[in-house]
Amino acid sequence: MEYNTNRFKLVIPEYGRNIHKMIDYAIKIKNRKERNRCAWSIIKLMTYSNPRFKIPYFQHKLWNQLFIMSKYQLDIDTPFPKPNPEKRKIYHYKKVVYPDYLTNFRYYGKIIRNMIYVAINYKNSKKKEGLFYAIANTMKKNYLRWNKNIVEDDIIFKDLKDLSKGKICLMNKTNPLLQCSYLLNPKRKKNYMRKKYEYEK
Repeated sequence: MEYNTNRFKLVIPEYGRNIHKMIDYAIKIKNRKERNRCAWSIIKLMTYSNPRFKIPYFQHKLWNQLFIMSKYQLDIDTPFPKPNPEKRKIYHYKKVVYPDYLTNFRYYGKIIRNMIYVAINYKNSKKKEGLFYAIANTMKKNYLRWNKNIVEDDIIFKDLKDLSKGKICLMNKTNPLLQCSYLLNPKRKKNYMRKKYEYEK
């Protein structure tokens, strides 16, 4: 059985392997009229793949893509100017730079990083450690929502130390974080809202 990994690489995969095979066949046709007729047939098939290509602007784009898929080896008469392969080599796509929270510890979210920054710069030293534990508990909750497994406190403390670049270290503290069953209990929020309503009433 022949796999796609063993076949030739597609220049524009969106059009599929059959379109590429047809272009290779058109390149080998010696008669120019037949070669032109074959190219127009390929353009029609490419147009059927997306109705918006019927617009004249996109028709020009289709012919450009036809030449690109043929690696500029297709010698035909076209209704548009042929693309210049040298200009295509000059143009380079810019690499998309993703934020750190989408690459490292993405399950904690961006808000955790903002909370860490606020807690580090908090002036009240007495409440500072409480903020650190509140952040750690929130991280543990987010971790459980993402992984749906039990997580040890040491893992959360280590991740918190890495996110804060060593400025927050709770690994040597004896106070444990909230239990996993408590953090994932949906009734806890309902009871809290019910008590709050009764108090306000």
